[in-house]
Amino acid sequence: MLRSKTISPTLHWRLLVEPEGRTGAENMAMDEALLHEANRSGAAFLRLYRWSPPCLSFGRNEPARARYDRSAIERLGLDVVRRPTGGRAVWHEHELTYAVAAPVAAFGTLRASYRAIHERLAAALRRLGAAAALAADRQAPGLDDTSGACFAAPVGGEIVVAGRKLVGSAQVRHGSAFLQHGSMLLDGSQQVVETVSRRPSPNGSATTLSAILGRPVGFDEVASAIAAAWEGPLVPSACPTIRLSAFTDPAWTWRR
Repeated sequence: MLRSKTISPTLHWRLLVEPEGRTGAENMAMDEALLHEANRSGAAFLRLYRWSPPCLSFGRNEPARARYDRSAIERLGLDVVRRPTGGRAVWHEHELTYAVAAPVAAFGTLRASYRAIHERLAAALRRLGAAAALAADRQAPGLDDTSGACFAAPVGGEIVVAGRKLVGSAQVRHGSAFLQHGSMLLDGSQQVVETVSRRPSPNGSATTLSAILGRPVGFDEVASAIAAAWEGPLVPSACPTIRLSAFTDPAWTWRR
């Protein structure tokens, strides 16, 4: 069994916790800014945040024009954005979203870093009482596969509880740094993704933390558990300057 690379104990983390929420474009611009800062300075960031208003996001290379009904999205007045990372569509509403931007050298390969970050998040979930584990290795479906939603099925290394997917993540690398971010479902559902899909596919593998624990679970509780489970010092950090224009441009959102 593959074991994750141990993260450098000398890595000092900058923590950003944003419970108030931002638009989809602002959130993606913020994560991209952290990636560029990590590449420039070698700093490591952990960001925990929300979305306001709720937002539909597409993966960087997802064929959104073929997969989703743009007129239905506009008719429903949904906020929509395309992420700088890969993967598939996610409806961001009742969730905590995490982002990690850090030097590649501290984590190793894409696969090792993906699992190492998920191991930390799973440890935080176990603090809350969820029997969180990492899914067994399996090949991710191709982007041209007809089942569009991120939470349609877990792939290897993702966080599951009793075989059901709780966290969906994606990663991109730039220079000497990487960005990995993902959605931890606290409540609600991914039904909006199916509502606007041209070929709906059920999210039968998804679950939420509230359903697992049998009680309401809020952002602050989960953010505190993640910070407590994170290895290495966490120092509060200010938000960087962001480049918003790219993520508000429909030519980027609907590029494919």
